[in-house]
This record gives sequence, C-alpha cells and structure tokens, in this order.
Amino acid sequence: MADQEYEEIMARYLADFEKQSRKRLADATDLIAKFTDLAASKGMILSAESFEYIQTIGIVAKAPGIARTLLGPIKAERDGLLPFNDIACRFPPSPHYEGCFAGPDFILMAHSCYRRGMHPVNNWAPRFIDLFWRFDSSEIEKYIALDEDRVRIDVGGLGYFEADTWYGAPFDEDIRNIKTGIAKLRPPLDLEPRHISFFFASAYCLDIKWSELNGIKSFQALEMKTEDIRIEVEGQHYFPARYLHAEFDLATNCFRHFDGAIQLFTEDEYFQRRDSDFNMTMKNSTHIKARSNKLFKINGPLKTKDWVDLCCHFYTADPLIFEYFSGEYPKHVNETLERIRDQASKLAGET
Repeated sequence: MADQEYEEIMARYLADFEKQSRKRLADATDLIAKFTDLAASKGMILSAESFEYIQTIGIVAKAPGIARTLLGPIKAERDGLLPFNDIACRFPPSPHYEGCFAGPDFILMAHSCYRRGMHPVNNWAPRFIDLFWRFDSSEIEKYIALDEDRVRIDVGGLGYFEADTWYGAPFDEDIRNIKTGIAKLRPPLDLEPRHISFFFASAYCLDIKWSELNGIKSFQALEMKTEDIRIEVEGQHYFPARYLHAEFDLATNCFRHFDGAIQLFTEDEYFQRRDSDFNMTMKNSTHIKARSNKLFKINGPLKTKDWVDLCCHFYTADPLIFEYFSGEYPKHVNETLERIRDQASKLAGET
C-alpha cells in the first residue's frame, strides 16, 4: 500500500471517529448535564471540554482528582494505594467490566498504566486486571491505584473487549531453592526493532533480583522498554518501567506480600539504568532512584502458582517473563522467530 493511500485511509478513519464521538456526546446531553450537577454538588465545576467519548471506554468526565472527590473520604496507604475492599463496599466491582467499580451515576476505573501501552485511551492489557479483580481470599488484603482524573459516566453503556539472551540463576518452583542474585533477560539481539516492538511488547530487558534476610526471601523485577516508549506525566516525558516486588516467608513456605508499580525514568536515568542491574546503586555513586507510582498491593498468604500467574499477566505480552519462569519462550514466539530467521537466511543467501 502506498504511503499516500495509507494516509488517506487514516484520514477517513479519524474523520469518521470524530463524527461518531460528536454524535455520542450530543446524544448524551441529558446524562452530561445530570453528571455536571452531581459534580457541582461535590465542589467540582465541569465544562463541555471536561467530557470525552473514547471508543474503548465510553463517555468519560475528566478533571484533576475527580475520582477521589466522588469516592469520598477513604484512608490511603502511605504509598498512595487504596484498599480494594473499602472501595468495593461503596462501589461494587463491576460484574461486566474488569478494572471498574460501578456506582449508580459513574464508574471508577483502575489506573491507566494497566492499559495497553500504558496509554489512557486503550483497553486493558490482558489479563492482569481481570485476574486481580477476581483474585480473592479471606486471608489477603488487596490495594489498587485508581485513574484519579477520569470517571466513566455512561454506566449502562456497552463494554469493549479484546482477545488477546539472558544470564543469571533459573527460576525454581520451590522458592526456597532459588539462589540469591541477579538475572537479566533480553530479546534476541538479531531481531529488528519492529520485531521487538510487535513480539516482545517493546521490552528492552527484564531484570530480576532475589535477596534474603531474616527468613524472608525478596523478589524484584523491572521491565525496561525500548527508548521509543515514553509517556507524559504532568507535562513531563518519562521512560516507563513496570516494577514488581514480593516477599516470601521461608517459615510458612508462601508469599506474604506482593506489589507492583510504574517507575518513571528521565532520559539520563533511563540510559544509565537499562544496561545495568539492581546492584547499580551499590556500584554507582549517582544512586538512580526513579519516580515511582504504586499500582497494586496484596498482603496475606499467596501461593506460588497464583503469584507466578499474576506476574506473567502484569508483564502482559512480554515473553521474557515467560522465559524466566519456564526456561523458554511461548510456542508461538519460537515459531515466529524461526520464520524470521529462515527468511533472513534466504535473503542473505540471495545476496
């Protein structure tokens, strides 16, 4: 397809989408007016520009801190996370849409970093949010980060669904047997950037560290993206990295704590950190400490199988985490790599 033809198709698509968006907002005039009055009663003044139709979400009201204002007083953790069950007592988790707490007038949503590419207009990246929403036990406490500046207001609307070289000690299902130390995983170095983007979710590397102190074995994982992946936060551009931390109690032989965050690196921090590892702060006088926002937390007994499952889906679409836990890529990735390399060999032979 020629570039001009592609640009014409995209222009028509964007024009049709804009037309659809205007129509959906016009049809929702009464709904928007009702919600505007509700927000005003809570001290929030909204305008027409505060509302947006997003195909993957629905009609959204936008304002700084709107979710917490509508939620009302709630005790937050020191890391900013909110108790899942305390929210659920006021706004039950939606039985139809994972990642949502449904009220009569609006829907609270999980943090946008759980969305594909960590972009606020995308659908949820499969399947961490779905698993986290369903994961339940009387012995655990869950904590979650909300999309604080947006709520969905068309509570009866339809949902949008989508199908969907390393070094270091290997993983062992018996956590007690895992040696402390560092592991670093990278996509195959012979792949082109477009292949890494598509088949490895733009992962540059996945760093793993196990440590042990006073009967507790600690796990850390940090996924760095390729340098073309950036997000904007409060007007500043950062390089996002997904981070996991867990604590395994050797006495009880199960995990007792698990949390996840998004770390935000400046350009200088990113290029210093991505080819290093978790021991960098001990070796380097710069002591890089990225800005970090917690996304979820679980306290209480957690079986290794459930923990592995949640880890894999938190790093959705990145086969490096699958490789760490299983020792190999998923079958479809291996088959794709074989085809790519066969094609490269044929082209090299022809030249």
